[in-house]
Amino acid sequence: MVNLVLVLGDQLSQSLSALAEADRTTDVVVMAEVASEAGYVPHHPKKIAFTFTAMRKFAAQLQAQGWQVAYTRLDDPQNGGSIPAELLRRAEEFGTDRVLATEPGEWRLIDALRSLPLHLTLLEDTRFICTHAAFETWAEGRKALRMEYFYREMRRKTGLLMDGDKPLGGKWNFDHDNRKPASDDLFRKAPPHAQGDDVLAQVLDLVEARFPDNFGTLRPFQFQTDRAGALRALDHFITHALPDFGAYQDAMLAGDPYLYHAVIGLYLNAGLLDPLEVCERAADAYAQGHAPINSVEGFIRQIIGWREFIRGIYFLEGPGYTRRNALDHRRALPALFWGADTQMNCLHHAVGQTRELAYAHHIQRLMVTGNFALLAGVDPAQVHEWYLAVYADAYEWVEAPNVIGMSQFADGGVVGSKPYVSSGAYIDRMSDYCGSCHYRVKDKTGPRACPFNLLYWHFLIRHRDRFAGNPRMAQMYRTFDRMEQTRRDTVLTEAEAFLQKLDSGATV
Repeated sequence: MVNLVLVLGDQLSQSLSALAEADRTTDVVVMAEVASEAGYVPHHPKKIAFTFTAMRKFAAQLQAQGWQVAYTRLDDPQNGGSIPAELLRRAEEFGTDRVLATEPGEWRLIDALRSLPLHLTLLEDTRFICTHAAFETWAEGRKALRMEYFYREMRRKTGLLMDGDKPLGGKWNFDHDNRKPASDDLFRKAPPHAQGDDVLAQVLDLVEARFPDNFGTLRPFQFQTDRAGALRALDHFITHALPDFGAYQDAMLAGDPYLYHAVIGLYLNAGLLDPLEVCERAADAYAQGHAPINSVEGFIRQIIGWREFIRGIYFLEGPGYTRRNALDHRRALPALFWGADTQMNCLHHAVGQTRELAYAHHIQRLMVTGNFALLAGVDPAQVHEWYLAVYADAYEWVEAPNVIGMSQFADGGVVGSKPYVSSGAYIDRMSDYCGSCHYRVKDKTGPRACPFNLLYWHFLIRHRDRFAGNPRMAQMYRTFDRMEQTRRDTVLTEAEAFLQKLDSGATV
């Protein structure tokens, strides 16, 4: 009997397990652009355009290889509107009840497939290095799940940057070399932009017509949309940016959104690049003397360490993970996250860049937008949905643990041992945002005090019972307690006033 072979928009890999199990002489590949996937959060139009264009090009490649592909476009009058509806329609069309699928990266879609009245074979996603079973075995019996120790296991498993059983350079982690602010020297080469073609042009017109009100700028469109383009982006990073990636990976500049970052996360997460091939290219650059160990190790750690660890957490913790709210934060997501005016220059630039590019690097996400949301007590579910909507590389398996866990500490410490909060001093040290801000980062109180300075202490004090005993945070509580009482009262009073202004919808 014919199998329907489901290929999702983030499974655009020739090595996909569902394709490996299928018979191209008899089976039918099912791919569909559907409203339910394009609209379950208000995705950035660039993200929708990237996905649909990459899907169409991948389908054409499969057809050229001899596969029969049943492809449904968003504007097809017969479009069922969802992946389950399309599978049911194709099952009737081809007279079969058998579906081969690689496990999706969201519990929502896994549950939807399992609920179908079809014979479903759900295969493991072999594009990842660590299987679910291997992660569960590693996690079993540990008091805390920390990425650093998982990462060492992945280094041993892959052999990347290893000298026998020992790490090259004598250390597992070179992060102490990776904390430099960048200078605005204007000599960095931006990642290569996509070359226009008929497929992309058609999709851009479609997205422009169907999603006119979604947050985000569609044109100009910069992302690559096929494997050849993704490889060009990887080549550019290895050649031009990897040597300085490590030292400046935490830096932020208002006039340079990319700095030395790879900007390949969306290609990895959509399947256009393989994580091991990317890491091997970086390791080869170190072996050839092209890039230093701190850059190469830091980059590889993000992929085989953090990326694999985050996926393990998502599936280990289960479908309810995105609803966790350990700190009981209930504030609505401020309008400034959707582009409303703000006098905070760092948020203005981080959100503005997100609107224009559907991209911001990890420190902008963690220590600017995420830090502010956490300090202000924003509902983590709303923060999670915002990140899932606005970034082109966001799929729930990777986005949710980064936001619910690392950024918002809503999982109570599963991902991180402490919340990632800071005053304005960190942003000032790592960026050029503060010099031209309405607020004064050096002011701790007063009418132009940096809101991060006020909210930092407000956060610590309202959660004192939870964090005062944390050895990584105890010093900050001692610092607060040494302040004069009048200053402590002023800080907390002004923080409350700021939050009330935020809640009122006034410009902050």
